[in-house]
Amino acid sequence: MSESLWPALGHETRAWESAHGAVGLTRRERQAASQATYQAAVVPAIADLAPSLPAEATAEAEDAVAELARFDEQMSREVLPYSAVLLRGEAIASSDIEHITSSARNIALAEETGGDTTGNASLVAANVRAMRRAIERATTPSIAGVLALHEELMRDDPRHEAGVLRTEQVWIGGHASTPVGARFVPPHHEHLAVAMDDLTIFANRPDLGRLAQLAITHAQFETIHPFTDGNGRTGRALMHVMLRAGGLVEHGVVPVSAGLLTDTRGYHDALDAFRTGDPEPIVRLFTASTLKAVVNATRLVTEVRDIRQSWEGRVRSRRGSTTWRAADLLLRHPVLTARTLAEQLDLSPTHAPRVMAPLQDAGVVERGTHYRSRSAYWWTPEITGAVDDFAVRAGRRRL
Repeated sequence: MSESLWPALGHETRAWESAHGAVGLTRRERQAASQATYQAAVVPAIADLAPSLPAEATAEAEDAVAELARFDEQMSREVLPYSAVLLRGEAIASSDIEHITSSARNIALAEETGGDTTGNASLVAANVRAMRRAIERATTPSIAGVLALHEELMRDDPRHEAGVLRTEQVWIGGHASTPVGARFVPPHHEHLAVAMDDLTIFANRPDLGRLAQLAITHAQFETIHPFTDGNGRTGRALMHVMLRAGGLVEHGVVPVSAGLLTDTRGYHDALDAFRTGDPEPIVRLFTASTLKAVVNATRLVTEVRDIRQSWEGRVRSRRGSTTWRAADLLLRHPVLTARTLAEQLDLSPTHAPRVMAPLQDAGVVERGTHYRSRSAYWWTPEITGAVDDFAVRAGRRRL
């Protein structure tokens, strides 16, 4: 297909009537809420378009794709045992972008037990599940796949309907009572089905540069904003569906969200530019983010590999014993309960303390008690610490 100039967002005037009236509003809010109309975005159809990018931007995107391929090949040969750590790091980074933060220990505990004290750990644990779905189950970027990802992310949130396109107007910024004066008003919900169908056609085209296609699909998805909540996390999980479907990543996960996290202001500026008809900033941002992600992921893998090797000289247990099998299991589950040990290692839950004792004596794990169930669990501070350090390097979190 021939290259074309990228279209800017359109707008349409929609009628607005507040469902809550003027009760509880400030004078300024009452004035905004009294306006009978607002401007909602109209997304252009992109299914048949191709972005016109400078040669330099295209070449840099291809360089980033080559780095992805090299890292993925490394995954297939030597990094694969650490893919679960990378998956968790990516889910944490994706959540951090929305200020949903928790420690790697609490997130892993929420994965194991389904509970935490603040709620954030459970939200990020849901993100881990959605990322895993993106990698293992969703094979193509389709509407059904997007709904499945959203359902995975939001199923425990009673305030929003999981896995269903929104049926109401939403907006970003401004007043809670009205879209009038909001920073951005996504398309009216009556346009969602057509817009999402158009987007998935674009996302599945085989004739586009892979990284540009990924960046533009993401920007268009966030502009459509098809859900009442969880759009950012769903959109970032969708990136991994596309990385997998496009053959860019075949063996594990590359934490692209961690790359985006290093420049969240640039991310929002790039989305704004895209909406005015300039896709170059979002493509360049995804290029830079991919390169940063590969560097950060390589460092995390190296640290976790070194941690695992250090256990060899510290743990006093027979080679091939159940204790060593539990040690390897910690790479996938940095928090282990007796139930998980029983399921994964085919042993009785009552034997879990005996199996974990040599690891606890060597300082590999510490033992804790879940606040709600009062059941014991074991966690490895070295690996959860490495994942927390990964989040710090990504740019937002400070420990």
